[in-house]
Amino acid sequence: MNLVTQVMTTEPYASARRVFWIVDNGSSRRGQKAIYRLTTAFPNAVMVHTPVHASWPNQIAIFFSIVQRKVVQPNDFPDLTQVRDRLRAFEDRYNATAQPFQWKFTTTDLDDLPARLDRHTAAERQEESSAALAA
Repeated sequence: MNLVTQVMTTEPYASARRVFWIVDNGSSRRGQKAIYRLTTAFPNAVMVHTPVHASWPNQIAIFFSIVQRKVVQPNDFPDLTQVRDRLRAFEDRYNATAQPFQWKFTTTDLDDLPARLDRHTAAERQEESSAALAA
């Protein structure tokens, strides 16, 4: 609520007819209690939950991970102007070339997962036994 309070007490949000807060379904933002807490403090605030099965914040986190790896690192910028220019150049390039993410985890991978987990657990047990014998 600290961030919400900071935003909602600042113009133009303080006097706006409605301010939409898009949130995921984390435990502190889920259910009627969270909605009541927000609208009691700020009647013009409207809480919008993302679908449980397709979290938009997760997609945003993926995008910012790409920005972190491809733009911000190494972070040896001499000034903020260079950071801004590099981010804008990346934005232009990304918007021109972006395609939907191709998920690599297929239904076949899901079907194979229990067997992979069993193999991994068996290998760990074998390593622990070998280490115990060597000690």
